[in-house]
Amino acid sequence: MLRHADIWRAIDRLAEKYGYSASGLARRAGLDPTTFNPSKRISGGGKERWPSTESVSKVLEATGASLGEFVELAGQAPAVQAVRRIPVIGYAQAGSEGFFDDSGYPVGQGWDEVMFPDIAGQKIYALEVTGNSMEPVYRDGDRIIVSPEESIRRGDRVVVRTRGGEVMAKQISVKTDSRVELASLNPDFPPRSFHPSEISWMARILWASQ
Repeated sequence: MLRHADIWRAIDRLAEKYGYSASGLARRAGLDPTTFNPSKRISGGGKERWPSTESVSKVLEATGASLGEFVELAGQAPAVQAVRRIPVIGYAQAGSEGFFDDSGYPVGQGWDEVMFPDIAGQKIYALEVTGNSMEPVYRDGDRIIVSPEESIRRGDRVVVRTRGGEVMAKQISVKTDSRVELASLNPDFPPRSFHPSEISWMARILWASQ
């Protein structure tokens, strides 16, 4: 099982191997230079914060390193990486009542499943994208991997379900005790604004399977 420290160790080693600082590696991958800063590795409440697998994918692309190389840098061999089955939820199901607990994790049985690396036992699941509202970032048929347990801050991409049953994937632009502002991934769709009481749950997007 890959642990929090293993992933961050791999990022630091990858940066060093290719002649970058952690911030230089983030910049090379087209990310905010502070993405891999030590302050981003722990949330304000002291909870371990994982880098998104999307950011890992970008640094692998930027350096030309393989996923196997990244896992080796984490101190584990690819052959022993743990995987598990996670549920796959359709957008229509995500908007229906009774399919999720209060934290935004699927409940019940009978879901389709997909194999995914075991991320320290976190509750994660896949949501299958429908329509074009998230293009060009996520397209119809893509599966986005989300975690209702990950802490969320400004700039994160999230799946949001309102108490009215509307489900959307957006990017957090403002998050306060009185307001949540969501920027649209597709510029043809307007931003959204909610009072926190209007939101049933939010789950951070970790990865996209395209």
